[in-house]
Amino acid sequence: MRRRFGSVRARATLGATFVVAVALLAAGTAVLLSLRSSLTGQADGQAERSARTVAAQLALGTPYDKLSSLDDDERVVQVVDASGVQVAATEDLERISGAGPSVPRAQEDTGDDPSQEPGQDAGEDPGEDGGVAGGVAGASGGLDDDSDKDALEPGEIGDETRFGDGSATVDGDTADYRFAAVDVRDPKKGLLTVYAGASLAAERSAVRTALTVMLIGFPLLLAVVAGVTWLVTRRALRPVEDIRREMAVITAAAELTRRVPEPDTHDEVARLARTTNETLAALETSVERQRRFVADASHELRSPIASLRTQLEVGVAHPGLLDVPGAVEDTVRLQRLAADLLLLARLDAGEGPVAGARVDPAALAREEAAGRPEVTVVVEPGEQAPGEVAGSRGQLGRVLANLLDNAHRHARSAVTVTVRRAGGQVVVEVADDGDGVPEADRERIFERFVRLDDARGRDDGGAGLGLAIARDVAVRHGGTLTVRRTPTGGALFELRLPTV
Repeated sequence: MRRRFGSVRARATLGATFVVAVALLAAGTAVLLSLRSSLTGQADGQAERSARTVAAQLALGTPYDKLSSLDDDERVVQVVDASGVQVAATEDLERISGAGPSVPRAQEDTGDDPSQEPGQDAGEDPGEDGGVAGGVAGASGGLDDDSDKDALEPGEIGDETRFGDGSATVDGDTADYRFAAVDVRDPKKGLLTVYAGASLAAERSAVRTALTVMLIGFPLLLAVVAGVTWLVTRRALRPVEDIRREMAVITAAAELTRRVPEPDTHDEVARLARTTNETLAALETSVERQRRFVADASHELRSPIASLRTQLEVGVAHPGLLDVPGAVEDTVRLQRLAADLLLLARLDAGEGPVAGARVDPAALAREEAAGRPEVTVVVEPGEQAPGEVAGSRGQLGRVLANLLDNAHRHARSAVTVTVRRAGGQVVVEVADDGDGVPEADRERIFERFVRLDDARGRDDGGAGLGLAIARDVAVRHGGTLTVRRTPTGGALFELRLPTV
């Protein structure tokens, strides 16, 4: 079951169908209740109009056999006196249940006893069981609620109308009715109550029809919703499946040059495809950079190792010809290269400054310049004196050392280090009086294992990693490292770090 409904398409279809089903159920219930209420209100109006029409005739003293509404086949009317005895009723009315006194059977006017009320057999006691004196049968709606009947004057009709549900049997047919009860005081016969009923057949028929339509239409509508949602979701997720399939191929073949298809849309799927391609491009660049790094490192390591091996082999064969200083120099060069490679590996792994550590760039510059007679350190005093920066003392010291080594190799006679504050940053400038860096190469010199042609001729053991390490450390500390030309034509390296 979990596998069957585990796809996004299946869950979306089920979710949409469930939501629509709940909405349709709520809407259908509201429609049925509203329809029933509306039709019941119409029946109340018809019943009340019939009851008040008869009450108005009784208020004028109209005899029972002259009441105009008693011969209407579509309405049920019953008139009872204060004791609950039926005194008049609709022709062919046999029984009323749920409203007013019960009528045992239809009575015919035989004319035997003029004083006998309609609906009462000759010699029949109105109070006997099964007679016309039954009282209200407890219909809903308050038909038998107490009202201020004694306050009515002769010929006056009560203002209150009481409603309730019931059933009536007319000429052998029983049907449901909505009854209205109105009190009236006959000038001659006293207090009377008129019960008039309007048929609920139209209401029940309309409700049944609406319910039947809903029971048939709702499942069909839900089926349409489910089908449309399934197709639309399938169409919407097709690019995602294409992306997944292409990523599977790229992973299996390790072809980082391939890219996933980007749909010609502006939705989330298109953005996902673009982001995936950007990630693949970054991954390709990173892998290519690592491959180039390994190749360059192997090449740089080969030379000192080969030189050291050659010297050792000569020393073994001819001890007197062993160049010990040269071997030591190659070993030191090899050691520095290994240290540089290890530091770059740590930087690539995400190593950053220690949290909470602080460094004074001015003191660090004086420390690194010690023992270098050609280096002059200038620190701006006063309010503009540089502050401290957050970072690793060892890594920032390595940056200054690499910049000073680079300036020493290219300077003619002097190197100047200036430490100052600019806004919220500490600026460390290392300037030399050499030939400077051509503008076209000012970014390339920060790449790993890159050495300019003149540097190769004058190189004293560098592998082209010093400036690359310096920039990587600067970036890890939230700063920047750039190069430009001094007013005298030399190179000016500018290191900017945020203060704390």
